[in-house]
Amino acid sequence: MEITILIIAAAISSGSSLLFAILGGIISEKAGVIHLGTEGIMLIGAVMSCITYIKTESLFLSLVVALVSAGCLGLIHAFLCVTLRANQIVSGLAITLFGTGFSAYLGKSVAGAALSVSVPKVNLSFLEPIPFIGRIFSHLDIFIWISIALSILLYVYMFKTSWGLHLKAVGDSPSTSDVMGISVMKIRYLHVIAGSMLMGFAGFYLIMVYSPNWIEGMTAGRGWIAIALIIFARWNPLLALLCAYFFGGLDAIGFRIQLFDIGIPSYFLKMIPYIATIVVLMFIGWKNRKKQTIEPKSLGIPYFREQRF
Repeated sequence: MEITILIIAAAISSGSSLLFAILGGIISEKAGVIHLGTEGIMLIGAVMSCITYIKTESLFLSLVVALVSAGCLGLIHAFLCVTLRANQIVSGLAITLFGTGFSAYLGKSVAGAALSVSVPKVNLSFLEPIPFIGRIFSHLDIFIWISIALSILLYVYMFKTSWGLHLKAVGDSPSTSDVMGISVMKIRYLHVIAGSMLMGFAGFYLIMVYSPNWIEGMTAGRGWIAIALIIFARWNPLLALLCAYFFGGLDAIGFRIQLFDIGIPSYFLKMIPYIATIVVLMFIGWKNRKKQTIEPKSLGIPYFREQRF
């Protein structure tokens, strides 16, 4: 029982950085814009928040800087893909390459510096008497609850409001949306930038809470896993919550197994989440091979005003 509680708690902590990134990718892709810059934006968010915290020791200011930095990269991606109609995949890869290289350059001055961050926790003392649940949820940090709240709010926004219907319309048929008076450019700009800011939030959480020590390339492919999990979650924020914690659990299990001397190299144990990602995507592709796709129908397709599809 004790080891199960520890693994679940570690899964929630590990999965929260993934969750922010997945939610960011979902709202960008629901608007019809592929966003492959997740890895680079997470790294920029992490290094900028790290530098800011070392200089100011303000957790709030570090978060603001991470969000603004990520939003600037999102603005660049939106300008290239929406205004200039550049190839969205190439633009996203360029953002990732830029973010990876620039974060490594900026991080040289703070490499190896341990951050003594005091993260606020939400103490729910009324949950403590409840077996199992009380041990896990009674003292989670505030950012985990923010990620859960964001998942619920985004679900309500996307599926229960008129703004969400506009978002779906732009992602499925921008030409029809334009005819109906919906600003395709405005919606795509706003959601790409907001999605990028959530990716920056993921980088902030990764270094401020999960692993408070800057290391070059510290995301270790989490951005790519988040992109894959968008498909696994079927562009649904609530399913994203489950997917993030599931893969966070795989990461936690791999780490816990290393504590036992079982003779398996740690490199192979660290591969567990990535292998699982490949297996899950293969399974989903095989299972849905004869079904109609649920992805936004205009995903990755630049919109030319007055062009007929």
